[in-house]
Amino acid sequence: MRTPGSPLATSASALVAEANAVVPPISIEEAAALLDDESVLFVDIREPKELEREGMIPGAFKAPRGMLEFWVDPASPYYRADLDSGRRLVLYCGSAWRSALAAEVLHRMGYADVTHIDGGFSGWKKAGHPTVMP
Repeated sequence: MRTPGSPLATSASALVAEANAVVPPISIEEAAALLDDESVLFVDIREPKELEREGMIPGAFKAPRGMLEFWVDPASPYYRADLDSGRRLVLYCGSAWRSALAAEVLHRMGYADVTHIDGGFSGWKKAGHPTVMP
């Protein structure tokens, strides 16, 4: 049994590094170049309060991290066909930790054309790229 406060068998940062090795992120500038590409769907996996507070990338689909796997799975009662459109999925969160894990899970589920933005939404905003309020 693990003692509270003792190191975990695998740290969160190790999980993120492993996910990035499976699904490498794209740079903020690479993502910005895809903004008007109709074959790409940006997916914001942050919590609704984060979007309300900070805004989002224009045209992004809102899919909270806790529902993502259920929304993309046709066998799920929560399936959302708009996420399963054959478009390339570009995920993002606040800083690219959650999106790394989510992209790796979608890859394991069978999404071959999925990536995420290195630096996340905070990096996107810092670079001066467009944002909108939800």
